Amino acid sequence: MSVLIAIAITTGILSGLWGWIAVSLGLLSWAGFLGCTTYFASPQDGLKGVGLSLATNLSGVAWAMMIIHGSEWIGIEVFGYVMTALVSFLMCVQAKRQWLSFIPGTFIGCCATFAANGHWQLVIPSLILGVCFGYAMKTSGLWLQAKSQKTAAPVVHSAAAVSGKSSS
Repeated sequence: MSVLIAIAITTGILSGLWGWIAVSLGLLSWAGFLGCTTYFASPQDGLKGVGLSLATNLSGVAWAMMIIHGSEWIGIEVFGYVMTALVSFLMCVQAKRQWLSFIPGTFIGCCATFAANGHWQLVIPSLILGVCFGYAMKTSGLWLQAKSQKTAAPVVHSAAAVSGKSSS
C-alpha cells in the first residue's frame, strides 16, 4: 500500500473521530481541522512539527486578539486597518525565531480567531487537539504503510518447490 493511501485511510478514520469529539466537547471542529492542516503543512515532522505547529498557531491567536482589542480601543475604523498591517508585518518578523518560523501556522491561528469572532477560549483547545490529531493521522498512516509492506513481502520458495521436483 502506498504512503498516500495509508495516510488517507487513517486520516479518514481519525477525521470522523475528531468530528465526534469536537461536537461532544463543544469545540470548533473546523478550527481543529485547521490545526490538523497546520501539522500536515509544517516543514517539521514528529514532535518537532507538533511543537512548531502549536507555537505558531497559538501566537496567531494572540496576534488576532491584539488586532481585535487594539482596534476597539481607538475606535477609528482606519486604525483597524493600520493595526492589521503592523501586526501582519510582526507575524512575519517573528519567524526569525526558529520555534515561530512557520509563518502559515501563525496566519492560520490568527484567521481561526477572526473566524470565531475572537472566542479564543474555543479556538485554542480546538487548534491544540487538531494539531494532535494531525500528528496521529500522519504517524498512524506511516505505521500502516510500513506494516502493509512487511505483510506483503513475497514468500521465497526453493527452485525445487516451484518446479514441483523433489530433491530425493
